[in-house]
Amino acid sequence: MTGRAVDFRFEPYTPAQRARWNSFVARSVNGTFLFDRGFMEYHAQRFDDASLLVWRGERLLALLPAHRVGDHCLSHAGLSYGGLVLAQPLGATLLALMQSLQRHWAGQGVRSLLYKTVPSIYHQLPCEDDRYALFRCHASLVRREVLSVIGPSPAHWPKARRKPLSGALRQRGGLTLAQVQGADQPAAWGAFWAMLTAELAARHQSAPVHSLEEMLLLAQRFAGHIQLRLAWQGEAVIAGMVLFETATVSHVQYMAASVAARRCAALDQLIEQAIVQAQAAGRWFDFGHSNEAGGQVLNEGLCFYKESFGASTVVHDHYLLPCDPGA
Repeated sequence: MTGRAVDFRFEPYTPAQRARWNSFVARSVNGTFLFDRGFMEYHAQRFDDASLLVWRGERLLALLPAHRVGDHCLSHAGLSYGGLVLAQPLGATLLALMQSLQRHWAGQGVRSLLYKTVPSIYHQLPCEDDRYALFRCHASLVRREVLSVIGPSPAHWPKARRKPLSGALRQRGGLTLAQVQGADQPAAWGAFWAMLTAELAARHQSAPVHSLEEMLLLAQRFAGHIQLRLAWQGEAVIAGMVLFETATVSHVQYMAASVAARRCAALDQLIEQAIVQAQAAGRWFDFGHSNEAGGQVLNEGLCFYKESFGASTVVHDHYLLPCDPGA
C-alpha cells in the first residue's frame, strides 16, 4: 500500500445531507446503526458536530463521524467506536485520504484527531486499511481495550461450563425469560433500569451512560437493533441485559443482576440464551470491554467471568492522529 496523489473534497455534514448520510451507512462494509444520524443525534446538544462527507469527484467515498472540542477533533466521544465509514475497502486510496484529512483539519485549525477504530468483528468485509494509514501518518496508539467475544461458531461454547450450568438451571427453575424488542413495554424497561442504576451505584459508583428516557427513544428508533432480555422471578425483574444487534455482532450494552438472580444464575441463563441465538444467526457475541483508566486497568474478575463462557480477546484501538500543516 502506498500513498497516491488523489484529490478529495471534505464536506461538513449538515441536516440537508441526513438521508444521503444514512443511506451510505446502511450499505457500508464497516458501519453500524450507531452511525445513523438518528442515533448520533439523540444527544446532539452535548457535542459540536464536525462530521465530514468525503468526496472524490462526484463519488461519495467515506464518512467521518466527528465532533470538535477547541483545537481537537474526536471520532466520536458519543459513540462506542468511530473512524472512517466505507462503502468498500479502499486499499492504497485510504492512505492518500488519511494524509489529505490531516491537511484538511490543519487548515481548520485542528491540531489532532482522536480516531476510534471500528473493531474488526463489526466489519462485513476485512477493511483495516485505516490502521495502516494511521501508522504511516504517525498516529499514536493512546488507548487499547480488551473486548471479550465469542465467535459465531457453536464450537466456541465451552462444554465443560455448559453442562454443569444447564444441570443446575434445571434444578432451580422458577424463572421466566422474556425478550422485549424495541421500546415495547416501557414498564419492563423501567424495572430493569432501576435495578441497573442501583447496581452500578453500589458496585462501581457510576451510572448508566444513557438515561431511561434516552434508551427508550433509541429503542423506539432502532427497534430492529435494540432489545431487552429479562429474567423474572414471579412479578420481579431480577436480571437483564440490553443487546445492540448489528449485521455481524450481538453486543451487550448493559447487563445487571440482583442478589436473588445470583442465587439462581439468572443472568447466566440470559447470557447462555443470547449466545446461542447470536451463533444461530451467524453473529459474534461481544460482551464489551472490562477496562478502566483508558485501558490501563483490566477488571480481571469481570474479564474472567466473560471468559468462563468461552470468550476470547479482540482489541479495540484508539489513535491520536496529528494534524500538522506539513503532513
